[in-house]
This record gives sequence, C-alpha cells and structure tokens, in this order.
Amino acid sequence: MTFSPRILAFSGSARRESLNRKFLAVAVAGAREAGGEVTLINLSNYVLPLYDGDLEDAVGLPENAKKLIAVIKEHDALLIASPEYNSMITPLLKNTIDWCTRDDVDPFSGKVAAVISASPGGFGGVRSLVQAQQLLLKLGCHVVPGQCALPQAGKAFDADGKLLDARADMSVRALMVSLVATATRFRSV
Repeated sequence: MTFSPRILAFSGSARRESLNRKFLAVAVAGAREAGGEVTLINLSNYVLPLYDGDLEDAVGLPENAKKLIAVIKEHDALLIASPEYNSMITPLLKNTIDWCTRDDVDPFSGKVAAVISASPGGFGGVRSLVQAQQLLLKLGCHVVPGQCALPQAGKAFDADGKLLDARADMSVRALMVSLVATATRFRSV
C-alpha cells in the first residue's frame, strides 16, 4: 500500500476571481495527479481579527484560529498560493499564519510546504513567493525548492481555468510532483 500525503491547500487572497486561487486550482489538480490527497480550503471561511497580543491575552485564540490549527495539524504538507500586495505577502496570509503560530504546539513545524504565486504583472508575484518561503522556513517547514510564479496571470487561463502556456503548466505540475515526493519521504522517516 502506498502512502498518499495529505496536503492542505489555500490562497492568501479572499477575492472570488483571484488569479492566485485560479493558479492554486491548477496546482491542486497537479498534486492530486502526483498522488497527493489534497484538502482545498478558503481562508474566508476562517475569518480572524487582526492579530493583537492584548486581544489574545483577554480572550485567547479565536475559534476560527483553533479550527484552522486543527486542520493544519491533520495534514503532512502545505500548498500555499501567495499573492503579492505592494511587493509583499498579503495581510490575510500573514495574519492567518500569525494567529496559527500562537498555539501551544506550532502547527507548521515539520511540515513540507510549496509556495506558488500569480500576478498580472511581469514578475508573477515572485517577491511575495520568496517572503512566504522564508516565513515558512522560519516556522520550521521544509520548503520544497523551486519558484513557481505566474506572470501576466490575467491572460494566463482559458475559460475553463486551464493554463494556456504549456511551460507554465509543466512548471507547476513538476513542483507538485516534488511536493508529493518530499512529503512522502518525510512521512516514511
């Protein structure tokens, strides 16, 4: 019996028509094809207040943070689409990660992670991608090497949400093969 790593996938964008959510859908399909068992969540279903230490001291972790932490702990790996706002990761992504690290047991430590990014600009969100990778490394994740950024993402998808550029499609699928293989190796150690 082969092991299928459990991968939690989410985007740092709450927009319904988010380019990163579209790119994430392609990556999720690639991860499933590579043998991963993927749970796709929407951070809009886990609304959190802006992190505030005084709020945490007064009321503890918000219920949605507790729920999200539990979901993260159930998975072997993370697949994160990191949009870029003003050359940085989004407040939604940073705030979510900040709240989730406030648990007694850091849910990110020891996880395998892959980060992708899409942008209508020419850089494809690569600056936020690198920042998200660095943050995950700091939290104890093993970040799968590789940068999978999608520039000009506003023109990158067909009407069915498939990537028009075969090279971009191959790149994201190769990263997903690496994510699944790495998570499998880590699980067997």
